[in-house]
Amino acid sequence: MDVPAGLASQGDTGMGCLRALRSLAPTAVRGLIRHNQINVRNTSGMSAGYNQANVVILQKALADDFERFCHANSGPLPLLYRSAPGQWTCPPLSSDSDIRTDCLQYRRYEHGTYTGTATSLDTYSQQLQDMVTFYLGCSFTFESAMQKLGVPVRNVEQERNVSMYKTAVPCQAVGPFSCNLVVTMRPIPQDQLRAAVIATHPMAEYHGAPVHIGSSDFLGIRDLQNTDYGDAVQLQPGDVPVFWACGVTGVEAVLSCKPVLAFTHSPGCMFITDVKNEDAAEPRSTEVPEVVQISSDPLHYSLVSQRTADRIRALEAIIGVDPGERGITHLLTKDELLKSCLSLSHAKSVLITTGFPTHFQHQPPEETDGPPGALAIAAMLQALGKEVAIVTDERAIDMNRSIVEKAVEQGALAASVPLLSYKEDAADSALRFLCENGDPASPRFDHLVAIERAGRASDGNYYNARKINIKHLVDPIDNLFVAAQNIPGVTTTGIGDGGNELGTGKVKEAVKKYIPNGDVIACDVAADFTVIAGVSNWGGYAVSCALYLLNTCEIHERYLRRAVGFPKLSAPEPWASSLPSVSKEEKLLQILVSHGVRSGKTGNLAMEVDGLPFFNTHSEMIQRLLDVTA
Repeated sequence: MDVPAGLASQGDTGMGCLRALRSLAPTAVRGLIRHNQINVRNTSGMSAGYNQANVVILQKALADDFERFCHANSGPLPLLYRSAPGQWTCPPLSSDSDIRTDCLQYRRYEHGTYTGTATSLDTYSQQLQDMVTFYLGCSFTFESAMQKLGVPVRNVEQERNVSMYKTAVPCQAVGPFSCNLVVTMRPIPQDQLRAAVIATHPMAEYHGAPVHIGSSDFLGIRDLQNTDYGDAVQLQPGDVPVFWACGVTGVEAVLSCKPVLAFTHSPGCMFITDVKNEDAAEPRSTEVPEVVQISSDPLHYSLVSQRTADRIRALEAIIGVDPGERGITHLLTKDELLKSCLSLSHAKSVLITTGFPTHFQHQPPEETDGPPGALAIAAMLQALGKEVAIVTDERAIDMNRSIVEKAVEQGALAASVPLLSYKEDAADSALRFLCENGDPASPRFDHLVAIERAGRASDGNYYNARKINIKHLVDPIDNLFVAAQNIPGVTTTGIGDGGNELGTGKVKEAVKKYIPNGDVIACDVAADFTVIAGVSNWGGYAVSCALYLLNTCEIHERYLRRAVGFPKLSAPEPWASSLPSVSKEEKLLQILVSHGVRSGKTGNLAMEVDGLPFFNTHSEMIQRLLDVTA
């Protein structure tokens, strides 16, 4: 065959060789590989515009289980083709290939142990007669798609193999195959994250959209400079680490299975197909992903479809009305509901607090705004499989426990919620409450939510809307939110309707300017996210609806499970039944009234919240939110 000048020369520079290989057709590159005439260490960038594939070769007795393993973990192991035993070719992917010779380098495994590399498997032809070859999608495929959108590919720029890491994320086991996910990492400029996701999302057969964006700690990767496979690729100023599911997961699966004999490609040394990139995108993929930052320390982004994000924005607009004409529209901040609920969706354990003892002359002093919204959030979090607890004032524990028990009996809540109280007896009380042994590296909760919870003002007191100090009735739960600011990985949300609620310190300047008595009552303690609603309960209902929307969003659900295991979208019935409803919220309000809890604005012991009747004000709000959610 004709060899382009310089490719066979051992003195040729890697970059010069790669530039020549980028423009060659796959047939020509495979020919050069077959004749051992390429001195480049990996196939990234070769035959630009054509797809590449990972390779796993197993004994035929293991083939069915491995195929099922691929289907169960299609993110890292998108199956392109399964050969017949002893079949060297792969007709759907290439016209003249031979899997024994057409990978740049192979790995050999014996009894589950890696025993060396080879540039050809010709000498194993007899054993290969009883072996099956699996061709799996590779992320090198989408690199040119990103480059077309102007996204730099740092591993190509730096003439390095892509960085690959073992994670702490378990794949779904099948038969003898059980391993953790392997990911590739590419540094992406922050302002081009969406372009990188847009480019890769439609390419489901080549790993699709990223499975994580941000700090590697979330994946159990401690040091990006210490790769498990490939090379360490350097981040440039402004770059964000972006992780995709990787076909080298197949290597880990082979090791877990301990077969007598098996082969794979060497990581980065892929099989180059004749299939063009544009043929890799799924034409049926109509959803457009959005990238949303939900934390800066540690850095964390989430994915959601634009359609779902817009529906959550609609929920935010619905609850952002001002029935009491108190000026709360000036406190609204766009996308706080979306960001809060994305963060909650990623959390495993959530602590909720509520309770505003505005009626200091009555027993109990609580109001009907807050507990219903808190329980609506708790119900959905429980349905999603998260741990939930509620912390409130010690004096109100018995009453709240009774309310929770009655809510379960009446069907307004599916399961009970643990009730906690918080008292301070030392400077580190908040840290010890939130973390195991007071260690910030071991938080008990990922997210704290305050809904209609009395918030501390700048003078250290707690005020109701009429500037009356109620500090004697309020435990210092605010300090949990203050402490959380210094615990990496713990985020907070405040839900309020007047600016004197815990967490609304984020908008305190607007509270001081626009809310009556705001200069005195404004809460001084900020949350990461502040959800403002005309009535705080409405904010709780909206959070429940938004969590439902997120977990029934294909793009977000895949991102949550890191593209391993099967989608959970097929059985959302428990989630739907955990949404707030008019009948459930009516029962819950009846339970509160039976416990002597009064309406916030009027002090009436009646079916009203903040002076507004349940029918047809709150009931209509609930239905409007459900209409957007359905």
